[in-house]
Amino acid sequence: MNQEIAVIFDMDGVICHTNPYHSIAFREFFSLRNLQPTDEDFAQHMFGKSNSYILSHFFNRPVTGQELLDLEEEKESLFRKIYQPHIKPIDGIIDFIHDLKQNGVKTAVATSAPKANLDLIFTKVLVGEQMGSILASENVKKHKPDPEVYLTSALNLGVTPEQCLVFEDSFSGVSAALNAGMRVVGVLTSHTKEELPPCSLYIEDYKELSYAKVLALFQ
Repeated sequence: MNQEIAVIFDMDGVICHTNPYHSIAFREFFSLRNLQPTDEDFAQHMFGKSNSYILSHFFNRPVTGQELLDLEEEKESLFRKIYQPHIKPIDGIIDFIHDLKQNGVKTAVATSAPKANLDLIFTKVLVGEQMGSILASENVKKHKPDPEVYLTSALNLGVTPEQCLVFEDSFSGVSAALNAGMRVVGVLTSHTKEELPPCSLYIEDYKELSYAKVLALFQ
């Protein structure tokens, strides 16, 4: 009998390589406010972080409540407009997800991004119906590196954290999955191996991945 396992994907940098477009959107957003973050600033304080953290960090004050909602909508609308013509899955992920599903693996998406971003991506990357759980920023109270989004995903899928393998590309995302007690594959779209916490495996894309290789990580 096959061991029951679940695979949970982050979205930005994991399903699609969106981070360059988030950078463009944030640069435009911040330039309207006479702020000029560097690439290093973005690498440290944007990738894998929630908008509440990003805005509070760069504005150097807490951004909460209605102000946060308004600013988040402004920036994310900008991102969706910029990214819409460029939506493309990371190489191999569609075939990889099909292979997982054919072998009875439960799959989910757990992102810190707003649901509207996920909905946009799922118009071109047709894997939404394959997911047994879909969680976005609106669905959690605590953001990565807190494990809430991953623990809730496991609950939704009816599996334990020990049965889960997470695909993540950011320090806070990998930390969230490890904090949830899950195995992690580091996707090297935004960071190097050295910049991430220790993972079970590191990949550039999904072209060499298969159900068999996932199963081997649980042996």
